[in-house]
Amino acid sequence: MAGLAVLPMVCAVYGGRVSAELIRHDGDNIGQNQRIAAIAGPMRDILAIERVALNLLTHLSGIATLTAAYVERCAGTKAKVCDTRKTLPGLRGLQKYAVACGGGTTHRIGLYDAVLIKDNHLAGTPLNQLAAALTDAAGQARRLTPDLRFVMAEVDTLEQLAEVLKAPVDIVLLDNMRPPELAQAVTMRDATAPQVELEASGGVNLNTIANIAKTGVDRISVGALTHSAPSLDIGLDIG
Repeated sequence: MAGLAVLPMVCAVYGGRVSAELIRHDGDNIGQNQRIAAIAGPMRDILAIERVALNLLTHLSGIATLTAAYVERCAGTKAKVCDTRKTLPGLRGLQKYAVACGGGTTHRIGLYDAVLIKDNHLAGTPLNQLAAALTDAAGQARRLTPDLRFVMAEVDTLEQLAEVLKAPVDIVLLDNMRPPELAQAVTMRDATAPQVELEASGGVNLNTIANIAKTGVDRISVGALTHSAPSLDIGLDIG
């Protein structure tokens, strides 16, 4: 479940004449035909809020359910399942909340709380200048935003990784690498910069995530958690 905490707020927006009693809670596992909440009030008001409430509950619970499936595939490894910024405008906070309800982790909220230096930012930078360029960028970012959560750099190859590990970054994003490459990246990191976390991204689905997690990476980011989760089937029955 995810989104039940919002239900009383939806009732309040529509005049406050409908009350909501939460029977289950966000983060709970639920089965078929289980009651999750009871609402009471004038029939007209209940029908007015019905679709808004169900849209939020089905969408957010779908995200939480899909996230839980990904997290389950990583059991026995240290890999955390992370969301991305691939969210719907206006719903980012709720969608990331739903990921947390399913056992996942928030990657970053926006462009302001952490820095991700992507391949497009580094395009044209020679390999032998990569470490220096990242050192300069990371220094500027931390001076401008002292409470920055982390500085991350994206790499496409192991050759780039070797250079990036010389720079003061917190996390390296390993883009579209296969499990053998990921395992080699972990070995390289452990030998030269054990304080840096490695995050796998690209080509991640429910069939591939277990093998990715077994490589020893610290984080796995999955855009599908928020942009492709099917809605959970939740309905409103009048008693």
